[in-house]
Formats: sequence, structure tokens, C-alpha cells
Amino acid sequence: MTNRQDGLVEALDAEQRTVAWLYGRLDVARERAQAALREVYGRGGALGTRQARVEREVLASEQARRLAQLNAVERGLCFGRIDDGSGQSTYVGRIGLRDEGHESVLIDWRAPAARPFYVATATDPGGLVRRRHLHLKDRSVVGIDDEVFDLEGMSDGDRRTLVGEAALLAALRRGRTGRMGDVVATIQTEQDRVIRASLQGALVVQGGPGTGKTVAALHRAAYLLYTHRDTLERRGVLVVGPNPMFLRYIGQVLPALGETQVVMCTVGEMFPGVRAVAADRPAAAVVKGDARMAEVVAGALALRQGVPDGDLEVELDGLRLRVARAVCLRLRERARAVRLPHNMARKLYVTELLKELARAEARALEESLHIEDLVVDDEPELSQPLDLEGDLDELDLELASRRLWGEPEVRRAIDGLWPELTPQRLISELLSSWDTLWSVAPSGLDWQELLRPVEAAWTAGDVPLLDEAAELLGEDDSARRAAARQAGQESAEQELYAWEVLESTGVAEGGILDRADVLAERHIDDGSGLTTADRAAADRTWAYGHVIVDEAQELSAMAWRMIMRRVPARSLTVVGDLAQTGSAAGARSWGEVLDPHLKGRWREERLLVNYRTPVEIMRVATDVLHAFAPGQEPPESVREGEAEPRALRLPVSALPALVEGELAEIGDGRVGVVTPDGLHAEVARLFPGGDLDAPVVVLTVGQAKGLEFDTVVVVDPAGIVAQSPMGGQDLYVAVTRATRRLTVVHEGDLPESLSRLTEKSTL
Repeated sequence: MTNRQDGLVEALDAEQRTVAWLYGRLDVARERAQAALREVYGRGGALGTRQARVEREVLASEQARRLAQLNAVERGLCFGRIDDGSGQSTYVGRIGLRDEGHESVLIDWRAPAARPFYVATATDPGGLVRRRHLHLKDRSVVGIDDEVFDLEGMSDGDRRTLVGEAALLAALRRGRTGRMGDVVATIQTEQDRVIRASLQGALVVQGGPGTGKTVAALHRAAYLLYTHRDTLERRGVLVVGPNPMFLRYIGQVLPALGETQVVMCTVGEMFPGVRAVAADRPAAAVVKGDARMAEVVAGALALRQGVPDGDLEVELDGLRLRVARAVCLRLRERARAVRLPHNMARKLYVTELLKELARAEARALEESLHIEDLVVDDEPELSQPLDLEGDLDELDLELASRRLWGEPEVRRAIDGLWPELTPQRLISELLSSWDTLWSVAPSGLDWQELLRPVEAAWTAGDVPLLDEAAELLGEDDSARRAAARQAGQESAEQELYAWEVLESTGVAEGGILDRADVLAERHIDDGSGLTTADRAAADRTWAYGHVIVDEAQELSAMAWRMIMRRVPARSLTVVGDLAQTGSAAGARSWGEVLDPHLKGRWREERLLVNYRTPVEIMRVATDVLHAFAPGQEPPESVREGEAEPRALRLPVSALPALVEGELAEIGDGRVGVVTPDGLHAEVARLFPGGDLDAPVVVLTVGQAKGLEFDTVVVVDPAGIVAQSPMGGQDLYVAVTRATRRLTVVHEGDLPESLSRLTEKSTL
């Protein structure tokens, strides 16, 4: 055995002993959490005092969360080690662990002490002499990669055990699995700046294909939850992705990092009760996404706050109740003047109009009696004119109003002037009404693109309109506010008790201490046991502590209005690439979409290195980008590929044979087949059952955004370019999904932007 092999074996043995011991500490922590949870549940509490039940639930909640965190970090518990000039070694992992003496033995990757593992460079090692990456399979150390910063500072024994290749390149060589993995072991310096940036303000992460912007943003979510637990535990973090497939792709990253309290959704899922997956035609998407649609929705609502053409008349029990049009107009303006949302202002309007109807009823009754004067003892001076209306006091008006409100004719009349509306009703009726759109659309807005049947399914572009409508409509929340006041009276007592529970039971040990106010809030609800993430996802008005928007270049101006309502503190991470904008309603510049809300108060980090796409494929992608978006520059690739990209003139029916050959070439990997929207169904039928976990998956360009595959087959590139005004950028997205191989299949002419490809006529 050579000295190098001896050193590798020695290093692997040493690290295996350490890793096995660390897993032993994890097992101990897990057993303690399980025992504590069993002990808490063994107490019962259902028949005890209220405080006993609260204590049980507080402790159970904390121990269950701790146990979930410990279970989530089983895979790849420890992935790194740093050695400083004093000879001290520090191990870095997914979670922090301590020994029996409460000394730290594993540093959480988010802790300040772990940062040198990510930021040390050859020119600025920060006091480190070596950085070591550990590769684990299950609980075994199967590989080591060393980066040496100061060879002279190392001992002879350490020099003898230097081994490995760059950890990042090793990770890139592994086949794709159908799910994004975390990169906590291979975070690069520019990504670390994004992850550890300040919580305050808005951070734009502009990065081209393969720069790791998405995974950096997800690690940022985990870092912020770790660093600002007090702030974010109560309000939560929202991650907005471009489509459901993307969310499934990234869904395992945060749990693997020990974080489960994050809400993930698409724009089409941001309105509770609506799950919109359909897309609008490009022309309709442009109009729906225009910021002026806020005026359109407001105008449509104003039309629903009507006044009668003449006097308001209601037939009731043989009487005709009449309220002058001028009075109706005055009541409408008074209700508008309070500046409450429509459904809340309706309560005022209804109350006042019912009083007017009560007065009208008194007048009508007086007229029906046909009595003008009542003469007493034939003395004209004692005549008493009948004045039923004038005799009504406030109590009479209130009682009469309640009685009238129970009459269907009265309700119909009031609903015709100021109806109670849902967002769904307002928007569906707006988009199906030529007259309404013609009346309220501002000049220059091509509103005819919006027309559709009233029963049409919701699209993702409708959801911001629904949210806008909900903001204008509001709801009569008097009952909920009364309940909130009652809960508020209990809050202080509950918070104090929660602190006492945590401190007296030692739950704070192990770094899982929650804010007591968070626990108090959790245990004065209806007892449903919903987490912060559960409650936030179901509440349209929830104010998040931080919002991460991925593929943010796709969002329209109206979608940004919706996003900003969710984060009043304007703490955002905006992730995207302007060169990949595929939506006709998407961003042309970050300032264009952000400045209306942030007034220039945002900062930008640029990721310039493409770790994913081989140089050979990126040359082709650069041709496409320069042809369709000449003002944009691609990121720089850092690695060579295994094959030159190619173009094949083939019919769609030949795709299965082609894909079978690609699978044979890549071995344990995955193939993504990217098609124009119009060909997707036809191609998908050739590969039944394909999903993200299958060896082959068929996707449109929109579905492929943010994903990556070992091999990508792009079908009908000319069709992709032609399908929308942003088709060139869509083609750029399609050809940059591959980590190893790219094949373009076409039957017609190849777009000029792909002329670099070597074309063959057959397989």
C-alpha cells in the first residue's frame, strides 16, 4: 500500500470514530426528547386544571419540535471540519450538539463559529490552516476532501492524511435524484453572503442558470429562522415559487436543515380556498398583470355601490315605502366617507337605510289611514295632525329596523344597492361583463383580452385580482374582534405562565427555547394545535416576518402588490434572473417592479459563477441569450462537460429510442424532456407515469424553471420561441437545465440562435 493510500485509510478511520461518536450524541439527544415526550403525555391533563393542560401542551409542543429537528438531521449529520493555527479542530454539521459536560462538540452550520468553513479562501483563510469536507453514506464516512490554506502550519501527521478533490465538483458529478438536495456542505463564498445577509430590508439575488441562487435562498430561510428565532417564530417565513412542481422539487431542503415551519406556495395558491394552476394567454396575462388593474377592480366595486334611478320604493304588506333618491345618494357617500372596506362599510349603510325605511313606513301608514286632522270637541284650535314619523324615537327606529331587516323584499332592495360581495363573485362578474369592463378600464388598457365566461376556471393571473378585491371588500369582523379582545385579556397571564413552565422544566436546554409570548399565543387559540405555518397559510391577511420569492422575474405588477401585503415590514429575499423572464407580464428590471413599493430601498447581490452547466452547453446558451436578450450577460461556467451538445432532426415518435440511449449514457441519472406547451400532452403520452422521481420527466418550459437534470432533450425549439413574446428567453431556460448532456430535437428548421450545434439527420 502506498503512503498516500495509508494516509487515506488513516484519515477515514479517524474521522469515522469521530462521526460515530457524534451520532451517539444525536441518539442520546433523541432518546431524551422521546422520553420527555412520553413523560409529558403520561401526565394526562385532560381532566386537570386549565393551567395543567397548558403546561402539558407547552412541553409536548417543544419536545415534539425538538424530536422532529433531531430526526430531520440524521442524513449527513456532520459534513465538515476546520483546523486553525492553534491546532484546534471544530466540526460543523446540520445541528449543534453538546457532550455530557455541556461542551460544544458539533457546531450548527448557521452559527457564527461555523462561518469560516464557508468564507475561508486561499487569499484570506481567516486563521484556518485546513478545511475538510466529510462525505457520509448513512452513518459511514466514505470520502474526504481537504483544502489546505497553510501547509507549514500543519503537523506531520496532518500532512500525511491530506486527501480528496474539491467537494463542490464531487457533488456536481453525482446523478440527479428528482429532488433538490441541500448544499450545506458546499456553500460557496458568494452564496454565503446571500445566506447571512441582514434580515432587515429587501435583498435581490440576481443570478443566471446554475449559480445556486435558489438553494442559497432556501439556506437563507433556515439561517434566518435560526438567527432571528424570536422575530420569525411568531410571524413565519413565506417562500413563493413559480409552480407546484418546483415546490415539490425543493420541498426536502428545509426539513433536511431542521426547519419545518415555513409556508411554501405559488402565486396561484396565495388566496385561501383557490388553487389556480392554469395559465392565461400571453396577451391576457399582460393585461391582468398591469398595475392599472387595481383601478379596474376598484371601479367595478364602486359600480356595485349604487343609487336607484329614481326614488327607492319597496312594497311591504300593502304599503309602499319610499326613500328619496337624494337620501340614498347621501347615505352612500356617508358610507364611503368612513373609508372602511366595502363589506364593513355596508353595516353602516344598511343601518342608516333601514332607519330611513322605518320612517318611510311610518309615513306610508299615516297616509293609508286617510286622516289629516283629529278634531276634539269640535274645537278647531285643539286639532292634532297625525305624525307617526315624528313620534319615532331611537328605540322605535332600532326595533322597526330589526323587523324590516327580516323582510325579504327589504333585503333584496338593500342588496341591490350595496350588496355583500365575495372576491370570487366580484372578479368573475367583472371579467365576464363587457359593460363593466368598458365602463371602468382606463384608456390604453386592452381590456377586451380579459373577457371570459363567468364560470371559467381561475388562472394564476386571477389570484392577484382576487386578493385586490378581498382587500377592498374586507369582511364584517366584529365577532372576531370581540373574540380577540377576550383572548387579549388572557394573554398576559398565559405568557407569564408559559415562561414559568419553560424555566422550571428545563426545556430551554439544547437551544430550543421559544419566546413565551409565542407559546402563549399558541395556547389561547381553539385548541386545534395548528402551527404558525398552518395558521399563516390559511389566513390571507397574515403578516409574515420574511418572504422569499423565487423566479421572481416572472411576477407581474399585480402579483407584487399581493406579495407586499404579506410583508408589511418589507423584509424580503427576491431571487431571479432577468435573462430568464418567460412571462409576458414579468420583470424587465428589478427597479421597475420593486421601486413602486420600496422606493429604491433594496440592495442587490449578483451570483456570477455557474456551477451546474458545463462550458460546452453554456456556449450554446450564450448564443441564444445574445440573440434574444442582447443586454443580458450569462454567468461563467467553471467546469467541462462530458459531451458536446447536439441537434437531431427527428420526429416526435422517435423520442423514446433517443431517451433510452441517453439513460444508458448517464447511468444512475435522470432525463428531462422539455417541450413547447402545445406539444406537451403528445410527448408526455410517450413516457407514461413520469414524475419528478422517475428516470424521465416531460415538462413545459414553465414547469422546468428552477429544475435540473443530468440530460436534457429539448423538443421543437422553434415552437418554444414562437409560443410567446418571451419565447427566446424560454429557449434559454430550456437549454440550461442540463448538468451533463444536451440534445435538441427538431423536425422543421433549427432556430438561427442554435446554429452552433452539430446537426445529424438520424440517431
